[in-house]
Amino acid sequence: MLFASTELVARIERAECSLLTDGAASTGRRHPNIEVFTREISGGVATHAGPDSPLNKVAGLGFDGSVDEAELEAIEQIFHHRDTPVQVELSCLADPGIGGMLSDRGYRLVGFENVLGCPLTPDRQAPSTPDIEIVATADDDLAAWVDVVVTGFATPDTEGVASPEEFPREALERVLGDMASSTGFSRYLARRGGEIAGGGSLRQSEGIAQLCGASTLPAHRRRGVQTALLHTRLALAAQSGCDLAIMTTLPGSRSQKNAQRRGFQLLYTRAILQRSPGGDRTL
Repeated sequence: MLFASTELVARIERAECSLLTDGAASTGRRHPNIEVFTREISGGVATHAGPDSPLNKVAGLGFDGSVDEAELEAIEQIFHHRDTPVQVELSCLADPGIGGMLSDRGYRLVGFENVLGCPLTPDRQAPSTPDIEIVATADDDLAAWVDVVVTGFATPDTEGVASPEEFPREALERVLGDMASSTGFSRYLARRGGEIAGGGSLRQSEGIAQLCGASTLPAHRRRGVQTALLHTRLALAAQSGCDLAIMTTLPGSRSQKNAQRRGFQLLYTRAILQRSPGGDRTL
């Protein structure tokens, strides 16, 4: 059984910050016309990777001292000038004073997300799945991988709490292509009966396997595609030396239910807080 100690959660939050930083850097390399912004703040990181990017957020706060409000205000001004809300994803194990400080600065709670974990051992193997083949994708297959993952996202989960975020397809295609081209990422396509049925990705960082960017096309759902993608990535991560796999889901979602059925445990929750561009502080 995993225990979500402050040390473990801080490790996971560092991996999340690394994911954001590397993803933003990849955006800058692949799209020189986009002005990318990355700044460390109080043990966390703030990133902005272009209009409507899911990477536009602040993460990892609360595990390395209190937040410097002057640094936060400078970040808020940059987001304001780019007409982007400041979104902070705050772990429930972070310094408890940060939530109140953010509220005083005009942030409002817009939702939650759950972080789930699964311990890994080197002997882990992926069971054989008849009629489903999971293959690593080459650079030539990047467009096909992005298309299947984004198309799957377009028909979202209908269980649990709805996501507070919506992104245009063009923005999702750009950011998935950027993240899939960044450090530590590997991509996988699932074929069922010879047809592309789904896709997923795996990012490895400091012994943590981050499972992200996975979806199944509607016509192939309830056929074991996501299960095959999950087991394959977990086995590969374990054999590469990772001791922990993590994924993020919406509370009460089908994704969370499926993950817990396959050995993942709920570790902790992040609160999602937003401040509108130019938002006023509470007086």
